[in-house]
Amino acid sequence: MTTATSTVKLYSFGLSNVKTYIFAVIFIIGNLLLPQLIHGIPQGGLIFLPIYFFTLIAAYKYGVYAGLLTGMLSPVINHILFGMPPVHVLPAILVKSVILAIAAAFAAKYFRKISIVGILLAILTYQIIGTGIEWLLVKDFATAVQDFRLGIPGLLIQLLGGFLVLKAIEKV
Repeated sequence: MTTATSTVKLYSFGLSNVKTYIFAVIFIIGNLLLPQLIHGIPQGGLIFLPIYFFTLIAAYKYGVYAGLLTGMLSPVINHILFGMPPVHVLPAILVKSVILAIAAAFAAKYFRKISIVGILLAILTYQIIGTGIEWLLVKDFATAVQDFRLGIPGLLIQLLGGFLVLKAIEKV
């Protein structure tokens, strides 16, 4: 009897590895294009939270450095090129992006597979901790919890869409 095995390739490229930068650029481009599509929908950014999607993928699949580069550069480049996100929300988005990159890379390392539970934990981690930090930054609880009030569709897309994209590229 032959047993088929599936190899999941999850990486953790360092800063001295050129692949870190190649994958970061690919996912930054994704984080530039996706928000442009979503911002055509009224309150699309607030509902679908597109700036985080490829940060999650980059960090889970290619490691914390690819995730951090994607998560930190995407919002800044988006702001410079398109004026979105507005400058006053950049600090909160950057904090959440950094937390997401760290949480997603940690989940991938811990579970050693593409895990819906791992992705969910990464999303909950960045949202819960990020919301607390955003509350400290903006001093307005309603603004800080807006991802939970308006962004549930985006969080679900991150969870289910992130899982499906990661499964689609798991052997790459």
